[in-house]
Amino acid sequence: MLFDVTFPFTKADADNATPSKSHYYVKGPMPSAQRPKDWTTCVDYRDGTVHARLEIIEKPAGGELTIWNVCYIPNKGQGHGYGCIATDADKVKGVYEKNMDMTKFWQNNDIVWSEGIKEMHLVIKDNSGGNGHAHKRPDHEKFFPTKIWMPLIQVS
Repeated sequence: MLFDVTFPFTKADADNATPSKSHYYVKGPMPSAQRPKDWTTCVDYRDGTVHARLEIIEKPAGGELTIWNVCYIPNKGQGHGYGCIATDADKVKGVYEKNMDMTKFWQNNDIVWSEGIKEMHLVIKDNSGGNGHAHKRPDHEKFFPTKIWMPLIQVS
């Protein structure tokens, strides 16, 4: 397991996240201490799959489509320097699961996988595409407050 986090997230949390807004940072002791230093050898996680389980524990009523981007922040990057998967859009409280090939997510080649991952960023977005950060919406009350539980499992 790469990480297992449960957290509430308010508009104030999104507005005050640094260095980037709408981000929840999984860093320090939160990513698993057993994550590999090199994701390409002894066990090849880079060419495996990732299993994202998202449980929406609390969410405003109204069924606004919400996506969580889960970004891998490497010890060493190239190009843009990171890559992200996205959960499927959720509308209501409940459990959402998704499996994705590690070689097919956004900017996955911008990570030097042999150097490992230092942290993860979870980004709350609307369903409008890449720049749809929920905190920027005039109707942000459709997204906040929310509370989620997300374990992320890497499979070789």
